[in-house]
Amino acid sequence: MFEHRKHALLPWPKFLGRMARMLTIACGVVAVSLGIGVAGYRLTEQLSWIDALLNAAIILFGMGPVNTPQSTAGKLFATFYAMFAGVVFLTVAAVLFAPLFHRMIHRFHLELDEEQDERPPSSSAAP
Repeated sequence: MFEHRKHALLPWPKFLGRMARMLTIACGVVAVSLGIGVAGYRLTEQLSWIDALLNAAIILFGMGPVNTPQSTAGKLFATFYAMFAGVVFLTVAAVLFAPLFHRMIHRFHLELDEEQDERPPSSSAAP
């Protein structure tokens, strides 16, 4: 998926295309996760669509529930959805930042390789 350290740095248009693909993947993961949350709140707490969406979105983005769950099923769902949301948050962050970190490290490796090519060979002849 990413270029090898011996290859040239990816040109900006292709890099931006890669970032757009990663953003699309991240948005898809968030949309599916939000759908799971909405369905769970609708089924376990019988919340309206908008309240279920609000609760799912607020938990998914790390702020905590708006409506406190009343049923045991709702409390269990909220517990597991909060844990799931934490994993989703880390996954989305990794998907979005991986190309940026790779580009930064790749550039660093290219600079090191150029620096080594410019040095004269060391004369370490034994006496």
